[in-house]
Amino acid sequence: MEAFLKELPELAKEKLAESKKYFLKLKKRTPKNLDLVMQELHDNEFKKTDCLTCGNCCKTTSPIFTEKDIQRISKHLKMKVVNFISQYLDRDVDDFYVLKTAPCSFLDLEDNTCFIYDVRPKACSEYPHTNRRKFSQISDLTLKNTEICPAVYNIIEALKIKLPV
Repeated sequence: MEAFLKELPELAKEKLAESKKYFLKLKKRTPKNLDLVMQELHDNEFKKTDCLTCGNCCKTTSPIFTEKDIQRISKHLKMKVVNFISQYLDRDVDDFYVLKTAPCSFLDLEDNTCFIYDVRPKACSEYPHTNRRKFSQISDLTLKNTEICPAVYNIIEALKIKLPV
């Protein structure tokens, strides 16, 4: 996994132009079964991918924290919301709450487990979003995630074969 993670950003960049072109065509003529195909590809990939062997998303990026996330996690940590925000979060350029640091403050680097897994942000629980409904609407996010998540990279490469456009 480590070797693939080192190569992943470069592999994703090499495929970026091809993938952008693919997604543009896909948006113009979105197959009715796209979400079903994506669900199938997602499920197949995650039968053979164990996120705990990777953890690259938690090591390199921050999820967006919603107000509900902040309240739920603060309560779980027995912290006041204002203290949780000041200790862990910043506002990004789009004015979203994100983590101050990477890797994630809640990631155990020994085994890639999450200290707040049961109350983690919605963005974390839905990551990498490849099984999301209306998948065609998140192509930019998906392209970015091909640089971070080996599973996303594999899913998109499989999609190009399964649904040529």
